[in-house]
Amino acid sequence: MKFRVLVRLKPGILDVQGAAVRKALAGLGFTEVSDLRVGKVIEIELDTATADAARARVGEMCRQLLANPVLEDYTI
Repeated sequence: MKFRVLVRLKPGILDVQGAAVRKALAGLGFTEVSDLRVGKVIEIELDTATADAARARVGEMCRQLLANPVLEDYTI
């Protein structure tokens, strides 16, 4: 079973990397970019008996390691 996890900073958390990328894009002439936030996509493949069991395991992975619950939100 394959899953894709999207991890991104919570609203209101300063995205320093996103600001740097937006500034670099402006320097390249892409001045129409008004906001930009950077996140991570994590692709996971599991061998489990059921889809529900696999989704539950991915959720555990996110809570324990893949996402920082203080700063980040994630979707599976």
